[in-house]
Amino acid sequence: MMTAIAIDDEPLALQVIAEFCSRTDFIDLKGTFTRAGKALEYLNSNTADLLFLDIEMPLISGLELYKMVAPGTMVIFTTAHTTYAVDGFNLNAVDYLLKPFDFNRFVAAVEKARELKNYKQLKLAGEAEYLSVKVDYSIRKIDIAEILYVESRDNYVKLYFCNGKDLLVRMSMKTLLEQLPQGRFIRVHRSFIVPKQKVTAFRNKTIFIGNVELPTSALYYDDIIRFFETDK
Repeated sequence: MMTAIAIDDEPLALQVIAEFCSRTDFIDLKGTFTRAGKALEYLNSNTADLLFLDIEMPLISGLELYKMVAPGTMVIFTTAHTTYAVDGFNLNAVDYLLKPFDFNRFVAAVEKARELKNYKQLKLAGEAEYLSVKVDYSIRKIDIAEILYVESRDNYVKLYFCNGKDLLVRMSMKTLLEQLPQGRFIRVHRSFIVPKQKVTAFRNKTIFIGNVELPTSALYYDDIIRFFETDK
């Protein structure tokens, strides 16, 4: 499943994308935005695999907005003007949809995004399972398999390990989640990230990792349910 958001100053264009996403079983459209600022606010505290992004918008163009989002976020540009195609592909866009586009053209574009995501996941799976973090004035190498769960602490994250130890690192939850292997961890609360393989149960809005009990929040409820339905 790919998470996505759509940004376009035309509500009707957003309706088309929402309708097409609802007919595509591997896309979870988390939100639509008519204002770039609101979309950036969302992305500051949430992640998305894919952006559907209009290029011509007031105040800030889609090309400028894309340069502000987290590296690695995939984008499909949507526009009524062919003159932007080269600029879009220079930013490594997955595809470029010229309005008005039909459902078949939409599917062709999102299939490219799915293939790219799968490729990235396979590549990450073959790489060393370590995370490098800054602690005080040194860099620590963390064995990802030893992470029990992660807790947000203001401008820090606290890493809890299977051996009972913990480590405080100056980093945001969003940044950490981007550095962890895709598909291996899930955010269950604004304050908690857990490794999927270590989750033992979900009951009464509580995630269990062995004897550890962590709260969940409604914002991530759909992701948690989807995990138990498809990933376990």
